Amino acid sequence: MISLGQSDASPLGRIGLTDSRITSRGFIYYLDSNSGQFLLIVYTFILTSQLSFVLTTIVVMHPFIYNANPARVIFGSGTLKQVAAEVKRLGIKRPLVLSTPEQSEHAMKVEELLKGSGVDSAGQFNKATMHTPLDVTLEALKVVEERNVDGVIAIGGGSTIGLGKAITLRTDLPQIVLPTTYAGSEMTPVIGQTENGVKTTQTTQKVLPEVVIYDVDFTMTLPPGLSATSGVNAIAHAVEALYAQNGNPVISLMAEEGIRALAKGLPAIAEDPNNVEARTNALYGAWLCGTCLGHVGMSVHHKLCHVLGGTFNLPHAETHTIVLPHALAYNAPKIPEALSRIARALDHTDAIEGLNELLTKLKVKRALKDIGMPEDGIDRAADLAVKNAYWNPRPLERDPIREVIRRAWAGELAAANI
Repeated sequence: MISLGQSDASPLGRIGLTDSRITSRGFIYYLDSNSGQFLLIVYTFILTSQLSFVLTTIVVMHPFIYNANPARVIFGSGTLKQVAAEVKRLGIKRPLVLSTPEQSEHAMKVEELLKGSGVDSAGQFNKATMHTPLDVTLEALKVVEERNVDGVIAIGGGSTIGLGKAITLRTDLPQIVLPTTYAGSEMTPVIGQTENGVKTTQTTQKVLPEVVIYDVDFTMTLPPGLSATSGVNAIAHAVEALYAQNGNPVISLMAEEGIRALAKGLPAIAEDPNNVEARTNALYGAWLCGTCLGHVGMSVHHKLCHVLGGTFNLPHAETHTIVLPHALAYNAPKIPEALSRIARALDHTDAIEGLNELLTKLKVKRALKDIGMPEDGIDRAADLAVKNAYWNPRPLERDPIREVIRRAWAGELAAANI
């Protein structure tokens, strides 16, 4: 059985062919001299036991701008061994290794590799904290000054990567990142910081890491539960990239592939955390989804998660996991093409149901109330979410946004009836 997706421009829908196989796929860009529009002609060669034929879908290409963020990415197993060479390549003499308290053993391993290669490490700072609170950043900056640090190596997930960005924002020091989760922050010029309980974000090329080293081996000990929520956090980047105001075909291809890779890898990790192929798929998908986050704007899902996380100090990945299907349901009436691509990546007929089913397979928490959000915070969160104007495919309305938050708080299944 073959299932083929469709675009808004195609009436083909989903087609099932018995005893058949796709032999090749491809696409051609074509400039229509009559309309002046670029067309994307997607062709699929199909072979059945009775006949062969070519199925084509014509998609109108909308104008777009694509800027590639400068970054060096090293991906594979055992790539941690290259960290000293990258330090030297960047001319760093006194790197400071950043981590959370829980990741201090990984930080120690990095330090040992540096010293074994003749790099004079400035030691470690192991106090990275969720949501990048200002007081932790200021403490780290004192260490940077006292130890004559001229570069940072962040090893961990969003908390540590956020701290590295916060330091670089204020010092322009080069960064090398070794991600141990699937959150994707390492591929973005975005930084979120919290002061007095309020989380704010900004986008600046100053905080984009110079080098990202993805080592599959480093993710093998990531617990299945954290793997699941971190992976869904990454999927959220790709989901919103597919309906971003400044989206483009390059990022859309990466988004769909990123969702596909994570949707394939995460359930396998839940069954067997030592599955190297699944871990590789998940990390590969995380890289793609993080790249999406770094290139296009995000919308209501990310806004809601930043409001909820910063206001109620909720865990970042779990918040994204719970909110994602509800935020997608809110935007559903305005994003038919994105829904089609998400469904195809999830190997499902319906994007929202596909996400619901994926979260069920991963056995993650589904309610904000279960991760620390009080019920009386629903109205406050709704007010904050619509306080400042930002682009979203569906206009922001306070009462429907409140309903999104209420459903997420209660742990209800997402449904496109908001």
